Amino acid sequence: MTVRPSPEKLLALGMSFWNAKALLSAVELGVFDALAEGPADLESLRTRLGLHERSARDFFDALVALKLLERQDGDYRNAPDADFFLVRARPSYVGGLLEMANARLYESWGHLTEALRTGRRQSENKDDSDFFAALYADPARLRGFLAAMSGVSAGAANAIAGKFPWKNYKSFVDVGVAQGMVPVTIARAHPHLSGGGFDLPPVGPIFEEFVTANGLSERLQFHAGDFFKDALPQTDVIIMGHILHDWDLEQKRLLVKKAYDALPAGGALIVYEALIDDDRRQNAFGLLMSLNMLIETLGGFDYTGADCQGWMTEAGFSETRVEHLVGPDSMVVGIKQAE
Repeated sequence: MTVRPSPEKLLALGMSFWNAKALLSAVELGVFDALAEGPADLESLRTRLGLHERSARDFFDALVALKLLERQDGDYRNAPDADFFLVRARPSYVGGLLEMANARLYESWGHLTEALRTGRRQSENKDDSDFFAALYADPARLRGFLAAMSGVSAGAANAIAGKFPWKNYKSFVDVGVAQGMVPVTIARAHPHLSGGGFDLPPVGPIFEEFVTANGLSERLQFHAGDFFKDALPQTDVIIMGHILHDWDLEQKRLLVKKAYDALPAGGALIVYEALIDDDRRQNAFGLLMSLNMLIETLGGFDYTGADCQGWMTEAGFSETRVEHLVGPDSMVVGIKQAE
């Protein structure tokens, strides 16, 4: 019996921006923060958030239907995942990425068609100004961006801490370290390690504040520099997470080679991203992230594990492997031949 085609899946996908914007606005408004202390009824929650009475009930009930809130006897409360990950005061907060998506990416993605037609980025830096220079020059925007990077890196950081054979190494440096989520997570899990992070100078105070708050300032240090202009710190393991996809092919190859040069014999390079599957059919997030690089950068793009292994081999690494981490993220590990 022939199954008749249905438009349901197509319509749901095409209108999925409704779901996304409801979540992003909930984070922006502080819905989950307001309910962190306990349940609240409709009028109390509406008043606390300063919402108009016309739409508040529909908004809160939409969040219930999306499994972000729960409602019992007329009172709203956070669903478990939202309570754990979307309350700003909690160390597990990952909403920084969603805040950035709401403030910047949501509008920019409205110009995807133009980006596909022209090959030109469509974010606020579409005039070909240096996006990262402008970002790092604005303390408030920089702090928000680095918090977003912590959110997007938290899951991968835990997986790298657990899956990589850290017992064989003594030191590591995270290149493009942002707040320091990755080194903090790894250092907590492996007390024998020392290391730190490498990033542009304005990141230093934010990194040091985050590391100090986590009680790791004696083992984790900040290294200031520009990875295109300066040599990378010498260490046993170099990590590059969500870094290579910002740059064009030649810049990617250059950064991999600079990591190789900074490592000792037997040292390791860990590159992690939302790697596109080699057959380019499964990891939709990785492919969409590559479109995000089209919108955000001059020449950046995401890539497959096989692509990255090829760049590592070109740079001189004698062994490479790809290993899944969590969700859409995987890591490519390159080992420099021991003497």
